[in-house]
Amino acid sequence: MSRGLRNRNPGNIRRSATRYKGETTSTDPAFKAFESLAWGYRAMFVLLHTYRVKHNCRTLREMISRWAPPSENHTDKYIVTVATRSNVPFDMEINTQRRDMMIPIVAAMSFVENGVPARMEDVTAGWELFERYRV
Repeated sequence: MSRGLRNRNPGNIRRSATRYKGETTSTDPAFKAFESLAWGYRAMFVLLHTYRVKHNCRTLREMISRWAPPSENHTDKYIVTVATRSNVPFDMEINTQRRDMMIPIVAAMSFVENGVPARMEDVTAGWELFERYRV
């Protein structure tokens, strides 16, 4: 099982001072942990929304370049994989409040982060938590 799935953090969100709903104490030295995968997916939706509203990341390319910077990742490959798997062009403007757009993006990001397809019921449950507990 991948580190992200073990931590119920399918986006491999790094430890930081930001505290998310559903976050638990992590024993991982680098990454956060969550109560369930649904809470981990919700954190991904929240963080991507934050990228849009606070950091002016408007496209998949801009969001993923911030999420997985080239200093640590094969960012171009990450962008192409997410665009292909989600059917969202990498330079199209993203509306982070559109379910039909965000669920496939986050599922594709989880695939890149963990090497296995996301369970869509977990991603959908994360979206429902995102809608219930708006940022």
